[in-house]
Amino acid sequence: MQIYLLRHGIAEEARAGRPDSERALTGEGREKLRRVLKRAQLAQVAPGVILSSPYRRAVETADVAVEVLGYKGKVVRTPALVPEASPFDAWEEIRSRKGEGSILLASHEPLMSSLVAFLLESPTLQVDMKKAALVRVDCDRFGPEPRGVLKWMITPALAEE
Repeated sequence: MQIYLLRHGIAEEARAGRPDSERALTGEGREKLRRVLKRAQLAQVAPGVILSSPYRRAVETADVAVEVLGYKGKVVRTPALVPEASPFDAWEEIRSRKGEGSILLASHEPLMSSLVAFLLESPTLQVDMKKAALVRVDCDRFGPEPRGVLKWMITPALAEE
């Protein structure tokens, strides 16, 4: 399975009295996402399913992926992808869809970097998941713990035109 981990784009600043989960993407955040996802499209990224954190900025990130990658399915929202979720819970979501050839997860830090490390069996690995970054990890084992192989990472800086 090809596992694509997409960190949400730049979002509005937090405001007093407004839940963090309601922060929306900025125009710049959407543009950087589009650049990264257009590069991914050139690499023939075509997820069989897209999962998203229920937080607004992640849902909007998944929506940009739907648009740019031409995804025809429905985005599945899951609490296993909220910022403070466990990589184990995210892995269980992935495992439950092991019949898919590829899956894209739209989520947040610190989950995204810790999930990359978890998928690579390297819990101490430090991964700098910039906003709008996309990582591909391939995995062909779906036991209690994954055994993934890092294929590539696209950051907004690498996707500049």
